[in-house]
Amino acid sequence: MLSAYSYLCNKMSKFFTEREIKGTIGFLLLTGLLVLAFRLAEPRVDPDGAAALERAMERPAAADSLHLAPFDPNTADYEALRALGLTRYEAVSLLKFRASGKRFRIPEDVALCYGISDSAYRVLAPYIRIGEAYRIVPHADRPRFFSRRRDTAALLAPSPFRIDTVGVRYLQAIGALTRRQAEVFVRWRDRSGFRDMEEVRACYVVDDSVASALEPYILFPECDLSPWEAPVELNTADSARLRSVVGIGPKTVGAILRYRERLGGFHRVEQLAEVRGVTEANYEKILQQICCDSNEIRKIDINFASPNELERHPYLAPRTLRRLLKRRQLKGGWKSIREVIDDDIWTEEEAARLRPYVVFGERDRGADNGPDKRYERE
Repeated sequence: MLSAYSYLCNKMSKFFTEREIKGTIGFLLLTGLLVLAFRLAEPRVDPDGAAALERAMERPAAADSLHLAPFDPNTADYEALRALGLTRYEAVSLLKFRASGKRFRIPEDVALCYGISDSAYRVLAPYIRIGEAYRIVPHADRPRFFSRRRDTAALLAPSPFRIDTVGVRYLQAIGALTRRQAEVFVRWRDRSGFRDMEEVRACYVVDDSVASALEPYILFPECDLSPWEAPVELNTADSARLRSVVGIGPKTVGAILRYRERLGGFHRVEQLAEVRGVTEANYEKILQQICCDSNEIRKIDINFASPNELERHPYLAPRTLRRLLKRRQLKGGWKSIREVIDDDIWTEEEAARLRPYVVFGERDRGADNGPDKRYERE
């Protein structure tokens, strides 16, 4: 030890004084002792123990302590949640969800709570009871009124209301939205307006569960101009004009325009049911607000149209199109739709659908769009 110390001092004497050498060596020794002391005092981590603790957090409550009974997730405490079979992690997650200011309005909201697994929710679902103070009550035994002077402690039962005039206080009173959410909702409504449920759901403060719960009570305003007096013509209307139809949302407008382009125009208003996005609930309402001018249809010359042009038409199935192109190449074309049927290319039903959209040469382009007596069955 002394020889090593003497050797180190001899080597360092070329660059440092004897005092600096002793101070440096003493500092290094003291640092080493402190590091050794901290290592000895540091608690040892047992990997197996940490894993066991984590498993304990995930382990459900013991079978003899389970007590499945109706409970309100807005008021149940930790012990009650554990007795329902939740793990410690799941119970704490639910309590943290409530501590953040959120509430369970419908039983399905429990499944949205971070940490609650799908299997746990399926077990709990039959026992979830949302208290009257938290749920959106669809019906009430007797009417209760909302005081303008102060907020009522209990939630009001919702009743049908006009979406264009509803206020912040009412939306808050029925428990649909918080005050801040209701203020955003009303500002959004005043700026853009709500004409259908699709626009209501587009507002970012309204989630799907709230929209579904409120849908039976929302009354939408009617158009200023009665659609029965000024129907929208499908084949010439632009996106803004189509959007004015009650029941047609922004996504449906795009679907209608794309289908109209492929089809070449609408021959009958009932063809609107073929458009993806037109729901059964809105179909009858839309039909009363639209009309169709079949003279605006873009027709296809069946004898000279390119394969790409024919392929785009929704009424020509791929197999039918292949038969038609092969037969056209051999025969050169047709003079009437009856010849196409006789060549076993189209059925009577297919020919009836395609008749308004096809012609057989220049002389046929100005033909009437009505039924063709030449191919009707006797």
